[in-house]
Amino acid sequence: MNTHNETIPEENMLIIDGQDIILREFTAADLDDLHNLTWQPEIHEYLPGWNVSREQRADWLLNYEIPGNRQFVNALQRGEDIKDMYLRLAIISRQTGEFIGWCCSGIKDELPSPNREIMYAISKDHRGKGYTTQVVQGMIMYLFANTDLPLLNAIALTGNIASHKVIQKCGFTLHGTIWINNEEYSHYVLHRESWADQIAQLRK
Repeated sequence: MNTHNETIPEENMLIIDGQDIILREFTAADLDDLHNLTWQPEIHEYLPGWNVSREQRADWLLNYEIPGNRQFVNALQRGEDIKDMYLRLAIISRQTGEFIGWCCSGIKDELPSPNREIMYAISKDHRGKGYTTQVVQGMIMYLFANTDLPLLNAIALTGNIASHKVIQKCGFTLHGTIWINNEEYSHYVLHRESWADQIAQLRK
């Protein structure tokens, strides 16, 4: 197993600060927390396929997700196109230091181009506190500030009301519906220009 990217010096790690949360790159030490969260029924109800065995999770984390994050960050630092690279960040409680969820950005093949998506999941014990909105806003800010992406996408199962509220609070607008694996999702988009206008209004 290729684990040479398990340890990242703290000064080199991507960290995005929020009011109550911190987003940071995955580390090998996150394995058990990540695995346990994927098995919360409240999470895998809306993210089927994430609740795999610990061995499978370890393989993905150590051999794909951690190295993939480094590839993403290094590409941006070199001024290169992120293309179809993925960024997967841990959500950490600022108050307790606890791993409470994750937020990812990657290509969603089922969406029309440009099809970079933001997706997220948070522990059932930390919902309803505004954390997820901070998480998504942090990821949006990072991506638009460091790339030339014209827009970002978000999808949510039509019955996932809480996720719809978060997406809408973050400025996404409903683009339509899309069927993936025989399930209906609402498809939202956020254009760079709309986001910039929202930021300008907030700063007035």
